[in-house]
Amino acid sequence: MGHKVSPLAFRIWYIKTWKTSAYFDEKEYPKKVASDVEIRIFVKRFLQGIPVWNIFVNYTSQSTNIVIYTSKVALVLGKNWESTEKLEADLVKQFNMKFAIDVKEIKKPELNAAIVADMIARQVEKKLPYRRVVKNAIAKTMEKGWLWIKVICSGRLNWVEIARTETYKEWNIPTQTIRADIDYTTERANTIYWVIGIKVWIYKWDILKNKK
Repeated sequence: MGHKVSPLAFRIWYIKTWKTSAYFDEKEYPKKVASDVEIRIFVKRFLQGIPVWNIFVNYTSQSTNIVIYTSKVALVLGKNWESTEKLEADLVKQFNMKFAIDVKEIKKPELNAAIVADMIARQVEKKLPYRRVVKNAIAKTMEKGWLWIKVICSGRLNWVEIARTETYKEWNIPTQTIRADIDYTTERANTIYWVIGIKVWIYKWDILKNKK
């Protein structure tokens, strides 16, 4: 049996970085890590239904800075920043910490794996044909940036009794090449009959470090 590793974790400290930036004391480290996970879950639940690419958290001595990357900034900010202020107030009430929230826009959502997977999952939940949805998503990604993409859907596809896995891709993804910049994510489509898992790989380019 093969050993599977996340393409993001495999490239950390070479071309990728951690999603959390902080310096914790050795004794408080387990509690801080658990608190960081709870903060991410809380933010994702608050923004449920809004496509979010990534959430970066930076802990400082004064406050906790949260940067949200999304393709729909208006929905995250709300009217006159009401949604952002409410999220910040709920975080302060829940975790008793000072927060600062920043929202940044993704100009090309078709080139981000998390947004592509969210788009596929939401359309599958609306009972659209999954093959057509996946092929349309792949076509849009190839059209916008000519990137290599792979999508895997697994579960009770088309309401069948036996679950199966289907793979759709354009070109090959260099998963073992560390310099290859690969965006990867997983998503769940909660249908009325079962849960369908979706995985998306998007290969963008090679990042070569300068040799001294």
